Amino acid sequence: MGILEILKAVIDNFGSAIVVPFIIFLIALIMKVKPAKAFMSAMYAGVALEGFTLIIGAYTPIIAPLVERMSGVMSGITGVQLNTFDVGWQATSVVAFATSAGMIYLGLGILLQTVLFVVKWTNIFQPSDLWNNYSYIVWGAMVIYATDSFLLGIACMVLLNLYSLLISELVAKRWSDYYGYPNCTIIAMHNVEPAIFAIVADPIFNFLGLNKVKINADSIGQKLGFIGEPMTLGFLIGLGIGVLGNLALLDTFAGWGSPLQCAIATAAIMAIFPKVASMFAQAFAPITEAARAFMKSDEREWYIAVNDAVGYGESTTLTSGLLLIPIMIVIAVILPGNQVLPVVDLLAIPYMVQGLVAVYRGNMAKILLGGAIWFSVGLLMCTYTAPLFTDVARSAGFAIPAAAAMITSFNILGKPALGLVFLSFLSANPVLIGISVAVYVVAFIIFRTKRDAIVAYLNRQAEKNAASNDMAVTE
Repeated sequence: MGILEILKAVIDNFGSAIVVPFIIFLIALIMKVKPAKAFMSAMYAGVALEGFTLIIGAYTPIIAPLVERMSGVMSGITGVQLNTFDVGWQATSVVAFATSAGMIYLGLGILLQTVLFVVKWTNIFQPSDLWNNYSYIVWGAMVIYATDSFLLGIACMVLLNLYSLLISELVAKRWSDYYGYPNCTIIAMHNVEPAIFAIVADPIFNFLGLNKVKINADSIGQKLGFIGEPMTLGFLIGLGIGVLGNLALLDTFAGWGSPLQCAIATAAIMAIFPKVASMFAQAFAPITEAARAFMKSDEREWYIAVNDAVGYGESTTLTSGLLLIPIMIVIAVILPGNQVLPVVDLLAIPYMVQGLVAVYRGNMAKILLGGAIWFSVGLLMCTYTAPLFTDVARSAGFAIPAAAAMITSFNILGKPALGLVFLSFLSANPVLIGISVAVYVVAFIIFRTKRDAIVAYLNRQAEKNAASNDMAVTE
């Protein structure tokens, strides 16, 4: 069995709760963290990731039927039938790693990311978040399937990786400062990409006066008292989703069971996730300390890529994500051209908003508006790519849900900007591919030559928000 086959077997059989801690353990040892501390870092990471999986796994069966019924009610009103089912990022990762592209990029991705860091092409150490490489793989797999060209598929994955590294480095300081993790940032392409829209739209939002709207999870708590507490907000949001998803049965006593269960379950998410996230944060504490010591002998400021689960439990992030659930369901039904019913990945929205949260420094008015706009465009990208992704999933042996004509992942495939890069390779048109490469090269050169000025600009923009409230998850 070759190295790539071994890597694939590890990914397939062990999962993120084993793979990520093992990587953290190795990195900690390489950075001269004592073995006992390195082992405990790995344990914290594994326990926290398994905790995330158990919580989401328990919550999904509660909320998914309500979301589907809510969509059914709205479809009855609007006449729009959504035939593409959102199977979620977990299922999409399984599909990605089961493809030939997954086999290739498991090895190539680690090598590329390590070399780019060592030669100082990027200041992001990405191999520490190896698991999220499936985000590139799924796009590359679709290119290979459609064009029958491994070269185009690999080139697509590499360019997407380069783009996500550039975006991650662009917002690294904002993410690190807001979430309170020194020299850490997120790298997952599917969750860092919205930062592009956040930066572009920020001057417009400020012109509209949204920067003066003081609303975040903490200000809500201060103004509303116990009603603004995270658990109470979770209860009310869950109850609202439950009621909207069970309207036809509310005239019966039994019809209130699902809404109330959803309310309590959502309250539990709001209460438990921050505690699990704080445990996950402990996994990176020894590594960041070692990194700061290492930086004394390195002239550059570099960041360790961390799993985006680290930021999931931050109060404004989690509250914004939950509020966007009913918003995105409504938009999905009324959005012209959309065929996607977001279901499983609705719980991924707190991952998806982290780029927005960091850039907007917790300003929920901007986060909610920006998320609604950008994720709506993402639904259209999901709709466009769904037929091809469904074919790739079938070829990889994935079972398509009986009620769904096609499948997608709202989180992974709903990427409007980087989806355009994918489309250029899908076309196999040298001109379009050249444009995608040229845009990256120009953006890279501008950022490398103007990095300090750009980072300073983002910080100034963030400080304009009335809801400026840098919060560490661990606080």
